[in-house]
Amino acid sequence: MTLFATAVAAAAGRGPAGSAGVGAAVLAGQLSIGWCNDAVDARRDAAVGRSDKPAATGEVPPSHVGKAAGGALAACVPLSLLGGPAAAAAHLTGVLAGGWAYDLGLKRTVWSPAAYAIGFGALPAFITLGLPGSPWPVWWATTGAALLGVGAHLVNVLPDLDADRATGVRGLPQRMGGRKVRLVAPFVLLGAVAVVALGPPGPARPLDWAVLGSAAAATAAGVVRPGGEGSAVPFRTAIGVAGLAVALFVSRGGSLA
Repeated sequence: MTLFATAVAAAAGRGPAGSAGVGAAVLAGQLSIGWCNDAVDARRDAAVGRSDKPAATGEVPPSHVGKAAGGALAACVPLSLLGGPAAAAAHLTGVLAGGWAYDLGLKRTVWSPAAYAIGFGALPAFITLGLPGSPWPVWWATTGAALLGVGAHLVNVLPDLDADRATGVRGLPQRMGGRKVRLVAPFVLLGAVAVVALGPPGPARPLDWAVLGSAAAATAAGVVRPGGEGSAVPFRTAIGVAGLAVALFVSRGGSLA
């Protein structure tokens, strides 16, 4: 997320200092979201044997992780303000109404993808509102980023679906089940690629068609050979299509506003 935002900011014309500021703000926001999640879910993670989570194993008290989350969120505010108040408002909306809202309860509801749509969808505004004149992002940038976020949500929860269901986390992917998520995620990400490739005015570039064709071929291959519940083919397909969407976003950075 941090590298994606920094690369798009540089392509959009935020300059070295501005792009570094975007990267630092996004990193602080992501750290706050991740640590908030670990603090809130410490008992649940311990119940399912998450040995990769220090708060769950007892190596770090959950209260300390919660304080770290609060500190990272506090640092995110002045870092976001480096781009101006409008840019900061957009970014903090994504962090709070997206990431923190997800951690604090939205992930247990059918509306769980909305948090990722808000979090990712706010990034183009954070970048463009920090440009001279504070322009709003074009529609396809916000829509494509939101779809990329929803696809990332679906892919991100796949490894933990069984553990989530066992501990009462009933977001949309958990209700859908692993097989459906593996099939749907590549199509959502393909939608992100299509919006970024075909949304800008004027004829699509050869690069746009090449990336869109590659994403469509990868998605079709993942659907034709989906395998069983534990198959990694659709998962790997989704990761590949997400990578193509990110690359296309960076290539379109100069026309986000």
